[in-house]
Amino acid sequence: MLTVHLRITDAQTYRPTPVRLRISSPDGQEFPPLGRSREFPTGRNEDVGGHLRLGRERWWYIDGTCEVPLPAGVPLRIQVMKGPEFTPINETVVLGTGQISLRLAIKRWTNSRADGWQTVDTRCHFLPPHTAWLEAQAEDIAIAHLLAVPQPFLAHDGNTYITIPNLLAFSGQTPALERDGCAVVVNTFNTHPVLGKVALLHAHRPIFPLTFGGVDATDDWSLADWCAQCHRKKGLVVWSEPFEPLGGIIGGEALVAALLGHIDALEVTGGPRKNPLLPWVYRLWDAGLLLPLVGASGKESNQTPVGAMRTYVRGPSWIAGIRAGQTFVTAGPLLTLAHDGERVRASAQWHGDATTVEIVANGQVIASGRGEVEATVLPGWVAARCTQPAFAHTSAIPIGSPAPPAAAVAVLQHLIEQTREWIATQGRFTQPQRQQTLLARCQAAVQRLTTPHGADRKT
Repeated sequence: MLTVHLRITDAQTYRPTPVRLRISSPDGQEFPPLGRSREFPTGRNEDVGGHLRLGRERWWYIDGTCEVPLPAGVPLRIQVMKGPEFTPINETVVLGTGQISLRLAIKRWTNSRADGWQTVDTRCHFLPPHTAWLEAQAEDIAIAHLLAVPQPFLAHDGNTYITIPNLLAFSGQTPALERDGCAVVVNTFNTHPVLGKVALLHAHRPIFPLTFGGVDATDDWSLADWCAQCHRKKGLVVWSEPFEPLGGIIGGEALVAALLGHIDALEVTGGPRKNPLLPWVYRLWDAGLLLPLVGASGKESNQTPVGAMRTYVRGPSWIAGIRAGQTFVTAGPLLTLAHDGERVRASAQWHGDATTVEIVANGQVIASGRGEVEATVLPGWVAARCTQPAFAHTSAIPIGSPAPPAAAVAVLQHLIEQTREWIATQGRFTQPQRQQTLLARCQAAVQRLTTPHGADRKT
């Protein structure tokens, strides 16, 4: 075996650049850099960061240089990834006798940052900030939001303790770590086992309690309390895992909060779901609430890359861009959507090649094609999406102010009624006024939903 000095540079700057690396031989053997293990855990909160397992493939993150023991005279497959704007490297090399260095360059096929776009991962967990920075750099993410969340820990003494990884690194409105155009910001992920989950971003301070409710706690709090505190501190509230069933209901208080204007954006992840997300998003948009989409990896183990689903946002700041709906989420393809009067135009590319794109208006696909398509739209909303070979979706653009379809309103109203019933019959309240406040919010959300043009449009 030869100890080979490997260097991966950016083809434009000629400087070493962080990347995701995999080196393998024809017999399937994989070769980790020195200082890294060939085998590593892949469970939730198990030594998260620095390495990745996707299916049967193991990958390692490097800062652009490393030393790796490799055999000579054997065809070696070298794979290098750096997010969707770089052309992946997939080369076969054979090292000569005594060869101790290897140089490769990875090249951008586009540069969205030059056009004013920022790439953001709005939620990942359990990574140390420096490791989060390395992985974000390697995946071409400009801002990674590392969210503190309570996590049970079984200690050697036989007791289970509640820990909160990264809480002491909380940075709120300033990066915990920033250099070379990449920032890691630490905020909080606040959850209730039935009423919903929210990512509280850009808050001035941690917002407590991080969780309430459950078997051993009361429900004398609310998501609206969290949202109000976050907004008072000039933060951004993201509804995480929206419309997933929790405790037998869908939507929960998070839907109520969204209808009352307390939620700023809807999270899209690439992980498995019990409920398909898009039909619910389209119903919400049909009802007139055009909440923007943001992409999050939801990373909590070594089986998900930072930026697996990411947000592209354009505006004077990432927060202003999200609030204005200037976003698209993607697992790879880059989307554009523009409208000029009655016509809209959408395009999609991935690694420099055209891919299939669809224009969706009021929940229906009205145009589909490869590369670029355009269509005439009726009043309502319009968005663009890709479903093959990977998912991407823009936020919705409002077209006029039509009355919400009765079917969408009825479905969402039914969800609110389920939440109201849970609060009235199953919620555990020691303060009756808290229960009454939540019930009143449900009533206000129904009124907002059913009043013609009552739900504010996000523009």
